[in-house]
Amino acid sequence: MTTFIAIVLMFGVLISVHEWGHLVMAKRAGILCHEFAIGFGPKIVSFRKNETLYTIRLLPIGGYVKMAGEDFEPIEVRAGQHVGLRLTEQGTVDRVYFQPDTATDVQVVGTVDKFDATHELKVQLLIDEEVRVYSLERDTLLVDQGMEIQIAPYDRTFGAQSVWKRVLAIAAGPAMNFVLAFILLIIVGLVQGTPTNDGQIGTVQPDSAADEAGLMSGDEIVSIEGEPVTDWLDLRTALADRADTPTDVTYVRDGEEATVTVTPQAVEQNGETVGILGVTNALERSPFKAVTTGAETTWTMSTLIFSAVGDLVTGQVGVDQLAGPVGIVRMTDEVAASGLIMLLNWTALLSVNLAIFNLLPLPALDGGRLIFLLFEAVRGRPIDPKKEGFVHFIGFALLMILMLIVTWNDIQSFFK
Repeated sequence: MTTFIAIVLMFGVLISVHEWGHLVMAKRAGILCHEFAIGFGPKIVSFRKNETLYTIRLLPIGGYVKMAGEDFEPIEVRAGQHVGLRLTEQGTVDRVYFQPDTATDVQVVGTVDKFDATHELKVQLLIDEEVRVYSLERDTLLVDQGMEIQIAPYDRTFGAQSVWKRVLAIAAGPAMNFVLAFILLIIVGLVQGTPTNDGQIGTVQPDSAADEAGLMSGDEIVSIEGEPVTDWLDLRTALADRADTPTDVTYVRDGEEATVTVTPQAVEQNGETVGILGVTNALERSPFKAVTTGAETTWTMSTLIFSAVGDLVTGQVGVDQLAGPVGIVRMTDEVAASGLIMLLNWTALLSVNLAIFNLLPLPALDGGRLIFLLFEAVRGRPIDPKKEGFVHFIGFALLMILMLIVTWNDIQSFFK
């Protein structure tokens, strides 16, 4: 149950932060956002606040922000529909009901002859063979079987905004995932501490070469075989080619210098045999160090993931080595068992992964949408929405196929 809660919270945070980035920047650009959803499928919980419907849905495999004008409108008003109107004191419309008989505040009932909620903001009704025209408030709600959708005047739609504003609204999602990773790594640094860069020992593993030689936590290694050690990288480099070789290690303990002979243990790292002492470097709790280390680690994670994507594109890494939702859940289960700090680090890594994946220039992803906006900026006019929508649909279908493939890989790996 603890693992299940950890997985739900982790994915919930990753998705919420991503979609929240889209939502905030879209609202700042003046775009009407119909819905902010976590998950897909049937609604479990929902509430409306400031024009937007916030929902949690059954399948926790993603999320979305439904921006006006970006996709088809959830409720469409067509000629011939029987509707009821609620009027303000000024005689303008602020509610349009599709089941007027079930509403208690309907003042006008008729058949739609013409409805324009984008430019003219007017509804034309046929009432007793007489045509009447009513003006729509900019925040008029369309009500259909309990669903409420606010109309979107053209200036509130996604396509009406400048290319720059739309780029910010799309890019804000991945950007917030980078920010989330950075914040999580800062928290790790503040709680656990960040590694010092000198040769001071933090912990000594039991039965390791350092343990057998009598080295202790707090000792500061100053030289290896007479070569000075100024930072932890010097220490690792000096030991790398001395596997199973007696080595003189000079250290300082309580202000006194001493030398001991240690035989580094041989281990395999990246296909090479290297020597290690079996120690970790000391940690310090410094807000400044936590911030700088958080930024450095976020950058390192990003470069490693970009490199992995490059290996996938060039064929150096096969699709069979990719992990999907099942594999991520399995690994999260293992990480959660190692404690909160490991889970925070893992969540930060997944957040960076999510950001970079969404920035890939593939249709249906944020990166693909940014490519279309770049083309629009270069051409000076938007691409046909139908053509763009078709490309995104094909891209989404291919992504679903890829998802099925990696899920099958995960299942096979699980049984193996």
